[in-house]
Amino acid sequence: MKKLYQFFLSTLLIIALSSTLLAQWVQTNGPYGGYVGCFTVSDTHLFAGTGVGVFLTTNNGSSWTEVNTGLTNTSVTSLAVSATNLFAGTWNGGVFLSTNNGTSWTEVNNGLTNTIVYSLAVGGTNLFAGTGGGGVFLSTNNGTSWAGVNAGLTDTVVFTLAVSTTNLFAGTYSGVFLSTDNGSNWTAVNTGLPVFPIINDLTVNDTYLFAGTSGYGVYLSTNNGSNWTAANTGLTTNTVYSFTVGGTYLFAGSPSGGVYLSTNNGTSWTTVNTGLPNTNVYALTVSGTYLFAGTNDGVWQRPLSEMITSVEEISSGLPIEFSLEQNYPNPFNPSTTFVFSLPERSLASLKVFDILGKEVALLISEELPAGTYTKWWDASGLPSGTYFYRLQTGSFSETKKLILLR
Repeated sequence: MKKLYQFFLSTLLIIALSSTLLAQWVQTNGPYGGYVGCFTVSDTHLFAGTGVGVFLTTNNGSSWTEVNTGLTNTSVTSLAVSATNLFAGTWNGGVFLSTNNGTSWTEVNNGLTNTIVYSLAVGGTNLFAGTGGGGVFLSTNNGTSWAGVNAGLTDTVVFTLAVSTTNLFAGTYSGVFLSTDNGSNWTAVNTGLPVFPIINDLTVNDTYLFAGTSGYGVYLSTNNGSNWTAANTGLTTNTVYSFTVGGTYLFAGSPSGGVYLSTNNGTSWTTVNTGLPNTNVYALTVSGTYLFAGTNDGVWQRPLSEMITSVEEISSGLPIEFSLEQNYPNPFNPSTTFVFSLPERSLASLKVFDILGKEVALLISEELPAGTYTKWWDASGLPSGTYFYRLQTGSFSETKKLILLR
């Protein structure tokens, strides 16, 4: 009976592993000709901003259409959607508006005295533009006119903007600023940040505010920027250009390390790069059930379900005892699967450590019912070597060795 159970478990594991190994990034059919630096989504329309204009797909990247009529500056640095209006910010060409999903564009720069537009953000009926030296501009009429809103903004190079309810955040060359009155007044909110951190991207997930920096990785604030802490465990890069949120999961894009996933609001990160040969990631977005990554050779796509399923139950039969199986395969490159059993409902954590005992990945941290489970892990961002993984419950702890061999 024991051998039959082991055979059944092994068969399920092989099936699960086989389907997992097929799970990877796939390059979409365009756009080509320039690096992809920004995305925005409107219903089933996914727009990509590139160095040669705006491209549109309505079928998850199976085909792309160039949508540049009237776009007299095709160096697109930012995109944003407000109701039926699509906005494109450009390098030294200001802002353009399309009311027909990019079929045609109109320049909307009246009052915009700096036309290097790094970022766009929408807050209700307000449209904000962050510029390269002119600070922040506000339009309340869909770009028909603009006004500078910079009181207290001591750094006017604004790379990124983020809106959270009544708070507007600006990421600049020297840190983060907060406005609670639509940009009329700004306050620096940099306690805990390094000196002169270049803020490449800001994103909000519930009450969590994340900052992606150049040189210092990711920083987190849970009090609207009043205090910041480093959130870099498992992050093998020190530069983050982009974030996107998929449900309760956070993804980060790096120009050198590819794509990272955090399932615990930045407490730890895991690379999710299988099948992504180009890890120069400049932009990320979620559209439907897919995560899209913009690189310097087009757009790559991967189903969210392949990355954000925290743990898969392969048997609900009651195990006799707590157990942690040897990972399979081992040695591995770059992904492997863990199997463990819980004879009773337990708060379980599964962590990976390097040979010095430093935590490099938090794979599971949740309460699970009794059963046998698998967890897949992609270690693309880690160097070859010996690692250890540990299953910890309230009454059980076991550690085993695994080897990443490239």
